Amino acid sequence: MKKSIVAAVVMALAGVIAGCGADAKSGEAQKDSTVNKAEGKVTKIVVGTGTAFPRICFIDENGKLTGFDVELVREIDQRLPEYEFELQTQEFSNLLLSLETKRIDFVAHQMEKNPERTEKYLFNKEPYAYWRNKIIVAKENDSIQSLDDLKGKKVLTGATSAAAQILENYNKDHNDTINIVYQNGAANDTVITTGRVDATVGADFTLPLIDPQGKLKTTGDHLSEADILFVFRKDDPDSQKLSDAVDDAIRELKSDGTLTKLSKEWLGDDFTSSNP
Repeated sequence: MKKSIVAAVVMALAGVIAGCGADAKSGEAQKDSTVNKAEGKVTKIVVGTGTAFPRICFIDENGKLTGFDVELVREIDQRLPEYEFELQTQEFSNLLLSLETKRIDFVAHQMEKNPERTEKYLFNKEPYAYWRNKIIVAKENDSIQSLDDLKGKKVLTGATSAAAQILENYNKDHNDTINIVYQNGAANDTVITTGRVDATVGADFTLPLIDPQGKLKTTGDHLSEADILFVFRKDDPDSQKLSDAVDDAIRELKSDGTLTKLSKEWLGDDFTSSNP
């Protein structure tokens, strides 16, 4: 069978929260950092995100950082007068490390909650999106329907991504039978369509974003389903306080329809809940 393609998206996420800000030059955390916002003083929060995820966090034709996650963070910022958010872009693979080292205060990059991440990080409680991960292959490829069908195949993924975790967990139980090809993480390396790999793994809503020409398709059953949340530092009282405040803002955005509106605007449909 004709070997094909696959596209891959590398999602990059960013930021953690610790109730402190980060110096733009040194990247070192500054405790008790405050800035003026409307009236009075508020705590500055550095939010980590990326620039290489189409429609989620990217640089538009006018050079502006925008996308679903970016605009959602800006909406939340407007509803939390006690905080001032500053967006900081990084490579996806650096975001969690920056969170751990307090260079950022929380991550906004379509982060799935899974057991591996929950062991190390704090997630807020109120999801703002919901993913169903599936295998993505070339449209003419009918031979791949499951992870078992990927044995001996090359599968493209982003290092530290939730998709990579799915493939790595499978390999642990199957003697590394899938040849995982990690994306190189270049800042503008968003979608790769070549004949060098056979498949990739991605969320259900990403297909039209990474494949506008319709050369790819999802195949088989969902590999995983997960809430999408922001990521904060664990065992940190200030991070917990910020996480709780963010949850309150997200509930407001859901109740007044703003979250659904943002999802439809940027993702083409309402992907804000687990309902199909």
